Amino acid sequence: MGYCKVIIKRPNELIGHMTWISGTLENLQTLVKGHIETVTVSNDPKVIMIVNDEGKLRDLPTNFMMGFTPGFRDVIKGKVVLCGVNGEDFADIPITLQQWKEILRAWGNEVD
Repeated sequence: MGYCKVIIKRPNELIGHMTWISGTLENLQTLVKGHIETVTVSNDPKVIMIVNDEGKLRDLPTNFMMGFTPGFRDVIKGKVVLCGVNGEDFADIPITLQQWKEILRAWGNEVD
């Protein structure tokens, strides 16, 4: 696996930033500071978030709320890497930073 274009969002950033990273498991674990868990961002299975699978247990800083239904939204904690997926490999993010901003806004997060 080579490099892939991703969006990285830290807890203190409103929408995050786009960058290129090495898509290896080891690098992703370093970025999220632990073992990874993948979470589908929307009903598009080609857009995923990579998060620390113990983010809530370790009480990492809150990053954003995910989901549309009040009472059923999920708290995402710690640094998040958004990328695409191609089969079983991580791939370039198939959405723009503006599209990501609109997803965050639709979930009720402050993005401006």
